[in-house]
Amino acid sequence: MISWADFEKIDIRSGTILEVNDFPAARKPAYQLKIDFGPLGIRQSSAQVTHHYSKESLMKRQVLAVVNFPPKQIANFFSECLVLGVYDENNQVILLQPDREVANGQRVG
Repeated sequence: MISWADFEKIDIRSGTILEVNDFPAARKPAYQLKIDFGPLGIRQSSAQVTHHYSKESLMKRQVLAVVNFPPKQIANFFSECLVLGVYDENNQVILLQPDREVANGQRVG
């Protein structure tokens, strides 16, 4: 069990995907994403979501992401946030997203 104080350390925010690019240098199939988090700015992330999502279907999609991890280098790319998802029965990621449009940068709590 964790405490409420532990949960509050995780900064999960809403953002809108602005750009999606192939990531051929990744070990597992992935896209490079640029996500608008409103007042927090635009951050990039690598996401292994190629099974369920085309590049076109990700454009303008709102997602939830952890934004207070340090940058992580993946091949020649620095991921600045962790886009959240749930694994399906085949271990493929299905993205978490608000069920209604919200402002970019809104905190989950």
